[in-house]
Amino acid sequence: MNNNNLIIAAAGSGKTTRLVNEALNVENKKVLITTYTQANEAEIKKKIIEINKCIPENVTVQTWFSFLLKHGVRPFQGVLFEKKIKGLILVNSQSGIKGYTKNKQPIYFGEEKEFEKHYFSNQLKIYSDKLSKFVFRCNEKTNGNVIDRISRIYSHIFIDEVQDLAGYDLELLKLLFNCSSSILLVGDPRQGTYSTNSAPKNKQYKKSQIVHFFEDKTINISKDDTTLIVNYRCIKPICELSNKLFPTMRQTTSGNNNITDHNGIFFVKKQDVEKYLQQYQPLQLRDSKRTNVNENYRVMNFGESKGLSFDRVLIYPTEPILKWLKNNQSELKDTSCSKLYVAITRAKYSVGIIVENGEQSVIDGISYFHCAEL
Repeated sequence: MNNNNLIIAAAGSGKTTRLVNEALNVENKKVLITTYTQANEAEIKKKIIEINKCIPENVTVQTWFSFLLKHGVRPFQGVLFEKKIKGLILVNSQSGIKGYTKNKQPIYFGEEKEFEKHYFSNQLKIYSDKLSKFVFRCNEKTNGNVIDRISRIYSHIFIDEVQDLAGYDLELLKLLFNCSSSILLVGDPRQGTYSTNSAPKNKQYKKSQIVHFFEDKTINISKDDTTLIVNYRCIKPICELSNKLFPTMRQTTSGNNNITDHNGIFFVKKQDVEKYLQQYQPLQLRDSKRTNVNENYRVMNFGESKGLSFDRVLIYPTEPILKWLKNNQSELKDTSCSKLYVAITRAKYSVGIIVENGEQSVIDGISYFHCAEL
């Protein structure tokens, strides 16, 4: 019997609720729920309390890094490294830079000859992008004791937002798939805006490309991309636009038929932004903090908004995003596709997209906002 299952879910389909309910149905056995970001960890805990009034004693909720530190590093510290490991240091790019070439290309400390500097800072904190690799090496050195210990502690392991895992995380998944624990993965590759690390290992499977990792026939897992395909958050026009971003994936349908005084997708000219914000109070969404916004109204970066719901959003598009909106055949990189997908699927009823004042493009499914509507 296959104890490993993957659910590929659409935005707004209730994937976290599904995962939480599955976990709560496990009785008298220890359960782990893990996810990459602290924000999603908090959301899972909140959901458990909403459903169950409290977090059961048999359920542990923690971030992926905390899980690896607790069960992969600390119990096996002396296996690969004699010194005491003093915690984790978060990095956003590949760690362990030794120097640079004449062409200013980075040179990295090697694992075999420069083990300590490869994995650790000067304060002996393990680099976050090397954490899963270190755990994998510990498991190799101990002939599988790391994974065996985890499986004896937790009979069920649930991983949310699996598309955020990268590098050696995926090698650990393969090992978990062959242990005695039941594994349930839930995620939406279309929302691949974050990654646990930027390691070169398995880079072909990062973010939205993780779907291809699970196509490997040697991986022992059952895949389900039909159960959680209804988006109960977004109205039909928003779902239709989101489907265009990932045409090869199973298309999402809308479960939101509510009608308000402002439903749909709209181009909002810069001269009308202030009035649009006053009238509809949308959440402003931007690519980064470098984007100028109206600071008198709520604002988030695209990735930061993942997992949240709002009645309306107003998007400050990048140039490639704007080009794609006007011509869906225009090239849009995977990360930009995911960021736009996350941005538009935060909204229940309306999506505003800011354009230049002289803009007159005719786009199917997108109307222009006119001040006369006020």
